[in-house]
Amino acid sequence: MQFTEPSDIEFLLKNAKLWAIVGLGADESRPAYSVARFLQSHGKEIIAIHPRAIGVLNSPSYATLAEAASHHSIDVVDCFVNASRVGEIIDQAISLKLPAVWMQLEVIDEAAATRAKSAGLRVVMNRCPAIEWSTYV
Repeated sequence: MQFTEPSDIEFLLKNAKLWAIVGLGADESRPAYSVARFLQSHGKEIIAIHPRAIGVLNSPSYATLAEAASHHSIDVVDCFVNASRVGEIIDQAISLKLPAVWMQLEVIDEAAATRAKSAGLRVVMNRCPAIEWSTYV
């Protein structure tokens, strides 16, 4: 099964306004931080999803995806978590009826991607929006 369609990458980069970034903390040396800052610099709003719910980049932060979804209309869930944990996040996105999930580089879970696609979510796997930006926007 093809998990990442170029049309989904293009749609999300051009149209997804609010990105919930799972794993985004205050450590500026982490890829999640630099990608979140990149997205902000290109007009996207971000929400940090982190167990310690630390305010990051002057944006709202929540301990869980469910808590964030109860306060905001999330367009895409961007996953900066270990591949062994991403299935749980994808299942939460499905149960919350969120429209899309984006799994970062080396975050690969084909079973979770299949569940998300079957539930009607747009799925991007093993890609980075900062890298894809110049190709699609």
